[in-house]
Amino acid sequence: MMKRQKKIMSVCSVCAGILLLAGALASCMGSSGRSMVAGGELTGIPASPAWDEPAPYGMVLVKRGSLKMGPEQQDTLWGTPVPTREISVESFWMDETEVTVGEYKQFLYWVRDSIIRERLADPAYGGNELFKIEEDREGNPIKPYLNWSRPIPWKRATEDEDMAIQSVYKRHPIDGTVMLDGNQMNFYYEIYDYVEAAKRRNRLNPAERVKNTDVEVNDDEVVMITKDTAYIDEEGRIINRTITRPLSSEWDFLNSYIVNIYPDTTCWVNDFPQANNEQYMRLYFNHPAYNNHPMVGVSWEQANAFCAWRTNFLLKGLRGQAKYIQRYRLPTEAEWEFAARGREDNKFPWKEDATKDERGCYNANYKPGKGDYTKDGSLITTRAGAYPPNSNGLYDMAGNVSEWTSTAYTESGVLQASDMNPDIQYNASRQDPYALKKKVVRGGSWKDVNAFIRSDARTWEYQNEQRSYIGFRCVRTVAGSGKK
Repeated sequence: MMKRQKKIMSVCSVCAGILLLAGALASCMGSSGRSMVAGGELTGIPASPAWDEPAPYGMVLVKRGSLKMGPEQQDTLWGTPVPTREISVESFWMDETEVTVGEYKQFLYWVRDSIIRERLADPAYGGNELFKIEEDREGNPIKPYLNWSRPIPWKRATEDEDMAIQSVYKRHPIDGTVMLDGNQMNFYYEIYDYVEAAKRRNRLNPAERVKNTDVEVNDDEVVMITKDTAYIDEEGRIINRTITRPLSSEWDFLNSYIVNIYPDTTCWVNDFPQANNEQYMRLYFNHPAYNNHPMVGVSWEQANAFCAWRTNFLLKGLRGQAKYIQRYRLPTEAEWEFAARGREDNKFPWKEDATKDERGCYNANYKPGKGDYTKDGSLITTRAGAYPPNSNGLYDMAGNVSEWTSTAYTESGVLQASDMNPDIQYNASRQDPYALKKKVVRGGSWKDVNAFIRSDARTWEYQNEQRSYIGFRCVRTVAGSGKK
């Protein structure tokens, strides 16, 4: 609308302006102006104020689009056929860098502090009821929850409080080093499976399971469902199990997991036999010098636990203002490749096929030579975001560390999925054959040659493996389907 030049305008000029605006909107969207008709006509509910989702901290918006997923040229080195297909994906938010060591430590310390608070409220450690809220202000019993506003007495603890704090630490039996007891760092979370709940065969009302009116509805039909459940047994062991039982309620689609989230710091030794990598095993996760480096030694299962915690952490911080916020998750394989290629649909995250820019500087942290890891300036990982971003504003989509995706690995890849937001999900249970626990890994790492850091290169790893060269980043679906 034009700016008003006078305080008083004629009614006709205002109407003309409205009609011009309505006509312009109708030409673009096709339906604006319906709400201006006389009473008694269908107009729809009153339009709510425009809602634009604020950019999540540390994330960038990857706008919806399409691409031919997979390489234009097949791999001449190994001769392995790689599936290709034209697909489209919706807009999503993506971390501008991989999750760093410092960010993962925030998750780990949250779990540690939760355990300490639980024990501070335990009568065995003094039973300070201020650390756990079990009643409302009127004294009525409520579902207990930890009181995070009550600080842990790190410096001036009583004898009982000090016992609770020290209970999450252990001392190395040989050198006496005090360290966090990784075996206790277990995170419990729940995920409601909206996809399984939406499937017609899983409807609670038998009449909704079949649309064919020639088929008689069997009200006594028993529908069997599978769900994941987790608990700690009497010996303190984590039990994650997939059970099968008759469908009875919406609760059957709520899956629970317990994941030990402590990273495998020994991956630096186990990934590289006959190598002197003890310093990385001892320092990479523990020394603050690596806090800005990408997190490694984390399995696909641990990465999913991080996403669940990050979602809960955000929702509690928003305090009820999260009606439209979507949960954090790992990117699908299609989302990852679409984001990595940039707006120009490049073979690498940068425009040229070469791995150096016009100044002769490397565009990523990888292995440029046969055994020379240091040509690009780094031996192992480098700090996240050290190299220029791609046109989507994303750093390290090639090299530094490979990244987990949510997609289950199959050789047919995208050919097996839809061409709209393609993804192949298979949450393998502990009882499944190990071959079914492969997840797609993308991006290549500091140890890979240039052929493996291409945006269209794909590989896999088992979901419970922890590697010194695999990390992850999170994504979040954009709320709304308007122009983004």
